[in-house]
Amino acid sequence: MEEIEDTGAPEAQDEAKAAVEGKGAGQERPWLFGLLGAPVAVVANGVIQGGVLAFLMSRQGIPELRASQIISMLALPTTIYFLWSPLTDFLVRRRTWLLLGAVAAALLMTLALEQRRLDTGSAVVLMFLSACAAQLVVSSCGGMMGALQQERSKRIAGGFYQGGSLGFGAASVLVLVMLREHGAFRLIPLAAGGMIAVPALFALAAPRQELLVEQGFGRTLRRIWEEFHGTFLNWRAVPYMVLMLSPLATGAAVGLLTGVARDYGVSGQQVAWMNGLGGALLMAAGSLAATLIPARIRASVAYLTVALVNAATLAVLSLGPLRQDTYYVGVGLYLLTVGMAYAMFTAVVLEFLGSSGKSGSGRYSIINSMGNVPVVYMIALDGWGGSRFGVRGLAGTEAVMGALASLLLLGYFLTLGRRRA
Repeated sequence: MEEIEDTGAPEAQDEAKAAVEGKGAGQERPWLFGLLGAPVAVVANGVIQGGVLAFLMSRQGIPELRASQIISMLALPTTIYFLWSPLTDFLVRRRTWLLLGAVAAALLMTLALEQRRLDTGSAVVLMFLSACAAQLVVSSCGGMMGALQQERSKRIAGGFYQGGSLGFGAASVLVLVMLREHGAFRLIPLAAGGMIAVPALFALAAPRQELLVEQGFGRTLRRIWEEFHGTFLNWRAVPYMVLMLSPLATGAAVGLLTGVARDYGVSGQQVAWMNGLGGALLMAAGSLAATLIPARIRASVAYLTVALVNAATLAVLSLGPLRQDTYYVGVGLYLLTVGMAYAMFTAVVLEFLGSSGKSGSGRYSIINSMGNVPVVYMIALDGWGGSRFGVRGLAGTEAVMGALASLLLLGYFLTLGRRRA
């Protein structure tokens, strides 16, 4: 592993860094990010929020209210991980941090699932620490994707990262639930730990992430300040921040559409497939399909276009007849475009981020955390729409808000935003 020696001015260091990294620009292997995101996908999208933990707790006779309180607390690291994510910019390379975070998350989750009851203090603490460690994978991947040299590589990396996360999350739910149903209780902790840790080993094949060396604490802080200033403290950042916080393509209705399926004549078993493994595979397919969008189209423009299409798919559910085929078509198209939007959202984050530099993981985590805010408030707004306007109101609320936000921002990025870029 080469290191960038201090050559004096930051500009000279940037040139040296680009020269070293440019050697491997043709061997960036962006598809690897489909595997590198697996550890956090299994922890967050599988065990904690994907239904495995709720399923296991129900089998242990833990009350639903208690289970929901625990799961909501364990989901907290996904929104506050920017507090410790800057660690992955220091001391060792980002892929080393990815390995450390994944192994720690795997060990902690294995120990948690070994507990006699999952609502005990020790089990909850271990799972919370596992969730915190897993977020080091997110920030490491963000910094590594930001260091890719080619725009096409960044697009592919974002698509595979989101697609892999959705796929591994769904696969972990299927495997762990099936083990429990077949009575293989002792294998559940080991299977969960293995699915978290093993894919992280592919970090050893990831593009080299050079460790930028600075002389002195003061120079390091000055460089980090310059990078944060260049990303956040300028007029160019304002439309991107508005974009991150806007109610478009959030996927907030994914977990709420199951509640209105009966109004469309859809049975519980059909919902379990459509909104379960089948839905996850549709979103993963959408994420991979997003890699086909040409890199010459700005990420922000492509994302807003996909978001507009996503809003249109909800119009199928809101305006169509209350029949099974309406539900299948509407939900299927919605999940597919949500997957595409997630992939393009990562591309927008990388466009906003710019070069990783010294603080790429920390800046990526802050931007990514902004994108979680609309998901939270849109879940509440979708629920309000459903209660206020009936079964069509849930999808209609998200469709209207998503379409308006997409049209306004798309108009900006195609006119004023293009000139400023």
